[in-house]
Amino acid sequence: MTGPLHPPGDTTRPPSSHAASDAGTAGATGLARLPHGLRGAAPLLALLALAVLVGLAGALGYRYSYDTALARQAERGQVQLRLYTQALESELAHYDYVPGLLSLDERIAALLLRPDDPARAARANDYLAALNIRAGTRVVYVLDAHGKVLATSNWQRPDSYLGEDLSFRPYFRSAMEGQLGRFYGVGTTRSESGYYLSAPLGERYNPSGVAVVKIGLEPLENRWQGADSQMLLTDENGVVILASDPSWKLAALRPLSAEARERLSRSLQYNRAPLPQLPLETVRKLANGNGGSSDELVRLRRGPPMLAQHAALPGTDWQLTLLTNTSQARVAALNTAALAGVLTAFVLLLGAAWNVRRRIVNERLAARAALEAANSELERKVAERTADLSAANQRLQAEVAERIRAETVLRQAQDGLLQAGKLAAVGQMSTGIAHELNQPLAALRTISGNTGKFLERGDYGTVRANLDTIIGLVERMGRITGALKSFARKSGNGKRQARLAEGVDNALFLLQTRVDAVQPELQRDIDPTLAVVCDPNRLEQVLVNLLGNALDAVAGKPGPRIALHAHIAGGMVHLTVRDNGSGLSEEAFARLFEPFFTTKPAGQGLGLGLTLSAGILNESGGSLSATNHPDGGACFTLVLPLAPQDATSKDASHAG
Repeated sequence: MTGPLHPPGDTTRPPSSHAASDAGTAGATGLARLPHGLRGAAPLLALLALAVLVGLAGALGYRYSYDTALARQAERGQVQLRLYTQALESELAHYDYVPGLLSLDERIAALLLRPDDPARAARANDYLAALNIRAGTRVVYVLDAHGKVLATSNWQRPDSYLGEDLSFRPYFRSAMEGQLGRFYGVGTTRSESGYYLSAPLGERYNPSGVAVVKIGLEPLENRWQGADSQMLLTDENGVVILASDPSWKLAALRPLSAEARERLSRSLQYNRAPLPQLPLETVRKLANGNGGSSDELVRLRRGPPMLAQHAALPGTDWQLTLLTNTSQARVAALNTAALAGVLTAFVLLLGAAWNVRRRIVNERLAARAALEAANSELERKVAERTADLSAANQRLQAEVAERIRAETVLRQAQDGLLQAGKLAAVGQMSTGIAHELNQPLAALRTISGNTGKFLERGDYGTVRANLDTIIGLVERMGRITGALKSFARKSGNGKRQARLAEGVDNALFLLQTRVDAVQPELQRDIDPTLAVVCDPNRLEQVLVNLLGNALDAVAGKPGPRIALHAHIAGGMVHLTVRDNGSGLSEEAFARLFEPFFTTKPAGQGLGLGLTLSAGILNESGGSLSATNHPDGGACFTLVLPLAPQDATSKDASHAG
């Protein structure tokens, strides 16, 4: 690569490669501006931002359009509410003259002078009945100053008011105080609701009786039921007395306190009706044209929102409420929101496309200028990298050779360390072995001297017996030296399986002198056929270390005991060597498998036994662990893979 990638002076490239290279450069540059963890999520983040902006535009469009439509609907509702209010006011004012008319009639005045005169009462009843028919009222009646009904238009009916005491009615008390009474209530006789008008008879502030007219408002309800909107009229207590929906009648528009319910129950204004609260929930307040907040959005029984508008009825404490459906406003708002979202998405996508186009053009120009400079720089770096790779290859080969030599030295050092551990164990056992050999040698010296004397005497039977004893002593010495020689020699006979029970037997044989000195109680629970994957000689070395440590731990203890238990779990053989000594200290646990660490006195151990044992087991795929038993003493667990059954059987047949 000694020349440029294209001929000198040629500043153009094929269109396909040009576009691909520029697009790749632009994409790489755009991604490089983002953090590494966000580059893959950049398209998703862009779509999420687009969706948020479109949703925000749609929400703003919906709210603006909805509020505008509600404002227009509120204006129309105010006009409609004024018409309903004027109609209701006119309907009620139509009967205002009737109570005052009774004060002008002589028959009523005569009855009030002599209320116990049956003739005067009959003439008054006939007059009131005729007046009720002409006026179109529900009932007209006259009360004395004590609230007793003296005459009534319905005197001929079985449920007539005649003789009833209505002094508890508020309209009676208002008339006795010289005022015109206006009252809505439910009759106690027929449970029939109506609007009551009352006026004093006689002197205004000292009346001799009260004239009462009851008007039925059901015609207004019938006219309301045919309208598109819903109407309801509440009295001074907030109780619905007229409604386009008959089920709303005698329902409370606002919560009634316990005191208010008790007062209404005593006054029998609604004849002890339950007055349930109308489930009308306020969604939000709306500002009307005058800056007030009388208009509001309400919801009835989780239904669609309705526009609620209120107006006070002049001359009364009553309130007229108009409820109109807002579905058309919601549909218009949804259409506006969809249009706003589409327009916002179009504008954002158009801006994004323009921005991408601008970036691509700029990046193409920058990439074209940088490509030629990068070409020569790349050639120089390739040459440098080639030289670096060649040098690195040579260094790597030298390191590999050094690593191989180091591993060889390490393996030799490990083998030497293992052999040193064996020789250290042999050195520890040397006193016992010397004692074991001295006894047969002394016996041989004594028996051989005696045998010569018996031979001179011709006692050949005793000579033969002494020779048999000498042969037994020699064989015993041979077994001791043979086991010692086998234990001390280096491993490497090629065997990978060993019977666990045989290894324990050989280890105990090598430690027989120490066993005899300590005389512990040996408990063995090992299956004779159990075999593990490990070199037999190395297994014996591990067992000698573990059993030797156990003997040291129980030496001098009352009732010394060593327990060996083997079991299989998960394809692994677990051998536990437990003693009843004093256990392991926290310091011993922390440095248990550390080379040259020992708790024995100086000169009695190198501190390599457990370290070498753990290394031997690790090489065979096993492990060595230690704990303190809850009942006292240390507990070492040897773990080795279970030998295959066919290999174990083959070894047994060869041994046989």
